[in-house]
Amino acid sequence: MSGVVQVALPDEAATTALGAALAGSLGIGEAILLQGPLGMGKSTLARGLIRALTGPDEDVPSPTFTLVQVYETDPPVAHFDLYRLTRPEEAFEIGLDEALDLGCALIEWPERLGDDLDRALGPDRLSIVVSEDGDGRVATVSGVGAWARKIDAGIEGLNG
Repeated sequence: MSGVVQVALPDEAATTALGAALAGSLGIGEAILLQGPLGMGKSTLARGLIRALTGPDEDVPSPTFTLVQVYETDPPVAHFDLYRLTRPEEAFEIGLDEALDLGCALIEWPERLGDDLDRALGPDRLSIVVSEDGDGRVATVSGVGAWARKIDAGIEGLNG
């Protein structure tokens, strides 16, 4: 049991499909952390997950300027972009704790939360680090708590 999977992302469709594959495994109080340099496809992955829950025609803008976008799905999903934050506390000022109390959170740039992710996010989170891989990308997907068990049990759409 490792709770870690590598997923090849040769194109945008594969990145969208990874997000969609994770949608059915989300639970209340859980966070998905999306990490990687600018332009790696974090928002594309988030869009795939959200549209899997809302439908293919949902407008899913990047929350770069609004900081958070909430979707009334089951469970509710709050999509955070923390890139512009200067202090970890700002994430809670824009509703991160409420989002986790009522639903789940997709968080781009989670490193802005500081080092104590257990305290900030609780025990159940999935980390996805997207990096370059030749002409495409690769996602390193790792889970903590419930997400480690979910990955080890197998999530359809994740290839190892």
